[in-house]
Amino acid sequence: MTAAPPAWWRRGPEIAAIDFPLPPGQLQSLFDPLPDVVFFIKDSQCRYAHVNRTLVRRLGLRRREEIIGKSVLELYPPSLSATYISQDRRVLAGESIENVLELQLYPNQRRGWCLTFKQPLHGDDGGIVGLVGISRDLGQPDSRHSSFGRLQQALAHMQASFDGPLRVQVLADIAGMSVSQLERLFRRVFQITPQQMLTKLRIEAAMRMLHADTTIAEIGQACGFSDQSAFARQFKCTVGMPPRDYRALVRAESARPARGGDAAREASGAGAESS
Repeated sequence: MTAAPPAWWRRGPEIAAIDFPLPPGQLQSLFDPLPDVVFFIKDSQCRYAHVNRTLVRRLGLRRREEIIGKSVLELYPPSLSATYISQDRRVLAGESIENVLELQLYPNQRRGWCLTFKQPLHGDDGGIVGLVGISRDLGQPDSRHSSFGRLQQALAHMQASFDGPLRVQVLADIAGMSVSQLERLFRRVFQITPQQMLTKLRIEAAMRMLHADTTIAEIGQACGFSDQSAFARQFKCTVGMPPRDYRALVRAESARPARGGDAAREASGAGAESS
């Protein structure tokens, strides 16, 4: 099985395009030095075949061999692994997942927002033989960008009003630009779209509220979701487990010694993690 690298660009007729297969082991080595990127290749049974060192560290392990040959069912809690393997099976059925904003939770208690990409891998006969995935940490905003100040005004409005309906046109008006400019510059400065930022704000608020005894329905309403089912779907899609399971997790962690309690409160720590 070989993995094709991203398409090379053409600068002119004098430079030919390069198209060659790159062995998975070499790809793995290329991603090893990147502390903010998780890289993995899985076989048709959803088992890890190649992983970079970042994934090994974030799982709290020491050697690749402790991951290779295992699936997420063996490495993650049931509440998370069921969602992760469902996503893998969609990719193995031919679907590509691109630029999906996720909050990943790891067994070593690290948590962080990331953008995830997964694509099927095809064998020589054209059939799908596995999948390749990358998760990149969501970094800090580009505060040096010339539009940062105007976009920050739009973000401040989102932070104050995420509990209700928000129109992109209103955000564009606040920033003094067109909708297309807002979406393009928002991605450039914050690395995510305005809609993804709204989801991030709502999910972070919901995670904080889930530490208390407020009902799931009340939390969903307070965080701007139309109803409890819409809240539960978005929460599970983003965090990997339903709100009720997340509440049980943080309560269990809070009952442990200090390390577990601190981790439960780390709603948006550094680290791209992926299944």
